[in-house]
Amino acid sequence: MLDHVFTDAISALRDAFENAFLERQPFEEHFQADVLLGDLTWETSYGLPGEDLPPRVVAHITFDWPSWSQTSYRQWYVDEVLDRLPAIEIEIVFRVQNLAGQADPATVYACTPEISPLVGDGRLERVGMTLETAYDDEASTPDHAAEVTYEGLYELAESTLADGASTLLDDHLGALGGWIAATLVKLADLK
Repeated sequence: MLDHVFTDAISALRDAFENAFLERQPFEEHFQADVLLGDLTWETSYGLPGEDLPPRVVAHITFDWPSWSQTSYRQWYVDEVLDRLPAIEIEIVFRVQNLAGQADPATVYACTPEISPLVGDGRLERVGMTLETAYDDEASTPDHAAEVTYEGLYELAESTLADGASTLLDDHLGALGGWIAATLVKLADLK
């Protein structure tokens, strides 16, 4: 197994989702490396237990490990010098679909707070909403969906870098599991 702080963060988030009784969506997990720029990206989707496929409500999570974070981490690892804390860029998109009509933005915003719980020393901020109307060639009525996006930066503490056995990642990312589950439940109540 790859021993790297980025994969440790992925494991901590998976544990948080499991503790919140969320289910990973099949075939929705990707780990990608940008060969030209050096960024690593992990994407996954989780939903409430017992949802149909596709689920009515789902959270799409993206962790990005930019090349500047890898450079900082490598400098600390090799030279034991930490000029800048490495960070993971986080994006969470809450999606509710199969709505009877176009969602009222005020109603959707009422289900989604402006900021997330504390993740390390920062919070994810709600950055926007997308309303979608999709038409199938054979469908007489359109399908409606809404997505709310959160973005933020999680700076890794030096103690997390130093010891893979540290529970700091679990503590920091653990809050996301319950928050995502609670938000999905609120969105599932939309008609």
